[in-house]
Amino acid sequence: MKRGSNLAWLEYWLVTPEVAGSNPVSPENINLIFVTFFYTEYFPIFIFLVFSTVLACIIFGLSYVVSTHAADAEKLSTYECGFDPYEDSRNTFDVRFYLVAILFIIFDLEVSFLFPWSMTLGVISAYGFWTMAIFLLILTVGFVYEWKKGALEWE
Repeated sequence: MKRGSNLAWLEYWLVTPEVAGSNPVSPENINLIFVTFFYTEYFPIFIFLVFSTVLACIIFGLSYVVSTHAADAEKLSTYECGFDPYEDSRNTFDVRFYLVAILFIIFDLEVSFLFPWSMTLGVISAYGFWTMAIFLLILTVGFVYEWKKGALEWE
């Protein structure tokens, strides 16, 4: 195996008869195999990244060119259901808004694990089933705890 070569690991696995089996690859074809592997596996991803970057730059540039830059008084005014604002818009909010939002995010993300589990339920073993059963039990205990603490009560 050549030291310092970027393809030394590939050469070792493809050329060495003990590792490659009965059909080792000649050292001359390693570069061709590597380039072919790159073009078949990674080149579509590279094209997608280039295309999405160019498209994002075009959209950003067009929005900057087409949009108006002078803001009028109506655009700078505070919008509150069509009425003039009653008080300053920088007042503090009740912590319950944040609590409900955080609880929603927590339970929503945890429930998102149920879909892949339900799709693979016929394939996974009993270990996978009981792991999710314990997960759902912990989720239910957390929900009941929040309910009993009154975190879901508005008034």
